[in-house]
Amino acid sequence: MFRTISNIMKVEDLRKKILFTLLILIVFRVGSFIPVPNINVDALKSFGEAQEGIFGLINTFSGGALFNFSIFAMGIMPYITASIIVQLLTMDVIPKFVQWAKEGEAGKRKLAQVTRYGTIILGLVQAYGLSIGFNTQYNMVINPSFMIYTIIAIVLTAGTAFLMWIGEQITEKGIGNGISIIIFAGIVAGIPDMSKQIYTSLFVAEDVTMFLSVLKLVLILISVLLIVVGVIFVQQGVRRIPVQYAKRVVGRKMYGGQSTHIPLKVNAAGVIPVIFALSLIIFPTTIASFFAGNGVADWILANLYYDQPLGMFLYVVLIIGFTYFYTFVQINPVQMADQMKKNGGYIPGIRPGKTTAAYITKLMTRITLSGAIFLALISILPVIFIKIAGLPASVTIGGTSLLIVVGVGLETMKQVESQLIKRHYKGFINK
Repeated sequence: MFRTISNIMKVEDLRKKILFTLLILIVFRVGSFIPVPNINVDALKSFGEAQEGIFGLINTFSGGALFNFSIFAMGIMPYITASIIVQLLTMDVIPKFVQWAKEGEAGKRKLAQVTRYGTIILGLVQAYGLSIGFNTQYNMVINPSFMIYTIIAIVLTAGTAFLMWIGEQITEKGIGNGISIIIFAGIVAGIPDMSKQIYTSLFVAEDVTMFLSVLKLVLILISVLLIVVGVIFVQQGVRRIPVQYAKRVVGRKMYGGQSTHIPLKVNAAGVIPVIFALSLIIFPTTIASFFAGNGVADWILANLYYDQPLGMFLYVVLIIGFTYFYTFVQINPVQMADQMKKNGGYIPGIRPGKTTAAYITKLMTRITLSGAIFLALISILPVIFIKIAGLPASVTIGGTSLLIVVGVGLETMKQVESQLIKRHYKGFINK
């Protein structure tokens, strides 16, 4: 490991990327403690009561910024929601978006710009709701008025826009996917506090039995280990489709004739489906929490939170659906088959063209199902086990958080690995 770190420091380009990413994350952590104006800081202490509900989940993904009501209180969630909406609209809903999706890099830039505008609009709406709703429950806004709410909403939206920008900067100039890295940093920052809550509930609370507490702690550690091993195993899983390229004579030279393969990952979507599913499942409960006491709002809070049976079912369905959606957005079987046909490639026993596309689609459907079910199980089973163990509700997101942390960490490590291998250095993975 130390040799690998030494190798990383020897590569100037890689060293600059890692240092740039770390500096950006420091900025993110500092911003998580800068409160928005016109907020009574003393009233923030009452957020301790909210940690048992939906806000504990949002706070975890914002790195504790929500309970500080800092400029990054909304985190990156509006951007994720806007991304989901734009990607759904590219599925033959808005013809212009469909056209842009087929234009390659230029089209992606146009869709990214639409996503940014959508983020600002959604962020502004969510910021108004957040500030008004929190003031209704906690009386934390000083001299509340429309102008004060507008100032708070603008600051919160600007914070989200800044996070969106630094996420894009990490993707472009740093290491890993910027948005995933920001969520990763927020979760990791909350690990000490989550560990403290587990320790308090097991060993400090009243009427605790030492044997049962130790047994619960051992089971939690085993569950963490199994999740880490499972995520690594599935993320590394690949189905290789053999491809043969026909020989071609161009002038006096012969091209092609070699055998290769197409690697189809078991979970090509990574942890993005879990992040997307969480964003959608917490949206109705977040809105409903501001209208507690209303019959419809109380029903939503009692049934649609993802540790309840109905909410858990919807959460699983969303994870599976987004896994398929994001996989087929990344890998287009029709384009893949056309590219192979143009280059004289074919899958042995399969006719080039539409038959090849249908074959790849069939394989991707089967492989992705395994990855989708795995993601759903890893996200849900820890919630069930932790509720049985009687741990605080704020800890029930541990399984999903760990899944995201391991998945993002693994993808980032593989990027560093590829950079080292290109420069003939040995990386993390010894073969």
